[in-house]
Amino acid sequence: MSNSVSLHRMLKTSPEKVYRAFTDATAIASWIPPYGFLCTVHEMKVEVGGTYRMSFTNFSTGSSHSFGGKYVELKPNEFLKYTDKFDDPNLPGEIVTTVSLKKTIAGTEIKITQDGIPAAIPAEMCYLGWQESLEKLMKLVEPEIPDA
Repeated sequence: MSNSVSLHRMLKTSPEKVYRAFTDATAIASWIPPYGFLCTVHEMKVEVGGTYRMSFTNFSTGSSHSFGGKYVELKPNEFLKYTDKFDDPNLPGEIVTTVSLKKTIAGTEIKITQDGIPAAIPAEMCYLGWQESLEKLMKLVEPEIPDA
């Protein structure tokens, strides 16, 4: 049996900036890992059928886990669908993540769903991790910093 999570936020920025945060390796490494983890992007080819690989390292203990996947569907500044598969055989299966972006009067509405999360990972822990990641995403994309 697997878990699913669904998240919804409003971000005070453009869909273009949020999409770029998901598709730029340096950007995603800065916000996707929950607090206390570092992310290394080993590969990232953002195109339908393209693949990515990354790892999260626990800063306190130094232990890490790696995963990768494939981009299934991309609509620039509107939609991403990609898969995740952990390298750890104790976390079997394939996670499917969808990200929808919609321009609104307030900025960008973002909806994220993840289906197929391994049963060994409690959905509540996924929600905690995503809350932290989305807080970091907000702090990356909302500031408007002019060039000097």
